Amino acid sequence: MSTSTFRSHHATAGTADAAATTKDTTAPPTWHGVLRHPTLTTTVPKEFVHRASVAEVMLTDWARTDDSHFTVAAQWPRGHSFFTTVEGCHDPLIAAETIRQAGSLLAHAEFGVPLGYNFLMWELGFAVHPERLRVESTPATLDIEVACSDIKRRGANLAGLRYEAVVRRDGHTVATGGASFTCTSPRVYQRLRAERLGRGRPQPPLTAPTAPQTVGRVSPMDVVLSPTGEQGRWQLRVDTRHPVLFEHPVDHVPGMMLLEAARQATAATLGSPTLPLSVTSTFARYAELDASCMIEARRLPGSGTDREESVLVTAHQEGEPVFRATVTAAAPRTM
Repeated sequence: MSTSTFRSHHATAGTADAAATTKDTTAPPTWHGVLRHPTLTTTVPKEFVHRASVAEVMLTDWARTDDSHFTVAAQWPRGHSFFTTVEGCHDPLIAAETIRQAGSLLAHAEFGVPLGYNFLMWELGFAVHPERLRVESTPATLDIEVACSDIKRRGANLAGLRYEAVVRRDGHTVATGGASFTCTSPRVYQRLRAERLGRGRPQPPLTAPTAPQTVGRVSPMDVVLSPTGEQGRWQLRVDTRHPVLFEHPVDHVPGMMLLEAARQATAATLGSPTLPLSVTSTFARYAELDASCMIEARRLPGSGTDREESVLVTAHQEGEPVFRATVTAAAPRTM
């Protein structure tokens, strides 16, 4: 981005996490070169990252390097109501949310996806360097290099892409990751979802949370698993009043909630709060709000070392696979 004047789009964004119907066909602004205001910090428009609250926007700026490479600036707060510190470190899942936001931002601001379009995430993964996640006396200022590939278009419109991200803090790599998504117009989305949304079935009653300390949480409000009486198996606890996981109204379970379920199921499986070192995840279909979703987890054989262990977490709903993740975490400490 150059020093040209920033042009905001004031509309509600639509994604797989925000199914709004507002459509803005204004061509997006394009900048070339360096970040526009390197000495000033503000968030990017919340609509570009599909958030209703400015407080939940992690990104602060972006610049185009070439047609498929970009630099994005971000900041992590010292404390967050949901992405809480883990062993004195920033929550690794805040890296996943930051990488997710980067893809959304670039889709709208650089690839011309109108606000109001719906995004479907197919893959999302990350890996962190925990020694560089330490919470310090100021918020963490980050630079993210994003490389886009497999860019698909439907006519002149972006239909989807894949991207890889390298997150740096003070010049050192703190996290890497990537994602792939497709996007559709509100009209197409309504047609694809018409049968499901037309059923009008109520959401099942909110189930009781698993004990927070068994899944690495402090507040019961942040627990997304409910016990089933079976080892390694839980019901997804879907509280649509949660101020972060359901930061705005949606018609399905957000992908970040499924990632949190994978993290909590991993902690329960390993028997100790753990620091996720990496997560690879795929999304097969929407997790619906009007049916129970079951979460299962098991240690992967041969994955355990004195430093880390891996757990496979899957989600099924109405007999169909919804989500799959492999979580590699720091091995529980032995006394």
